[in-house]
Amino acid sequence: MSSRHHIDDFMRGRIIGRIEKGRKITDVAREFDIAHSVVSRLWKSFKTTGMCSRRDGGGRVRSTTPAEDRYIVLSAKRNRRTTAQQVANQFLAASGKQISRKTVARRLRGGGLYARRPVVCVPLTRQHRTARLQ
Repeated sequence: MSSRHHIDDFMRGRIIGRIEKGRKITDVAREFDIAHSVVSRLWKSFKTTGMCSRRDGGGRVRSTTPAEDRYIVLSAKRNRRTTAQQVANQFLAASGKQISRKTVARRLRGGGLYARRPVVCVPLTRQHRTARLQ
């Protein structure tokens, strides 16, 4: 079996075409290296709706656009010491759209900015430095 992925519309059309020609679902599934249940579900969906394309995702609509995401990252980069809540307040003042602190944190994480502090290292003594040079 192949790894888990969505079948593109062209492949769906080929599968439906083979079944319409009279091939068995099991044979078509074996030919395309797809699970029998996937082909069976695709055929059943095609018979009821007459279409074989995938439906669009029903996920939640994003609260910010890609341009607004870039603005959030840029405003955080301008002043690295601002908190996510302060960036959210700046965004509200600039755009009039209210977003949560968690949304800002997610957008910053997407932009490659993380809330990390550098590790404090023990300073090297004169003996350490001379031993390293040798």
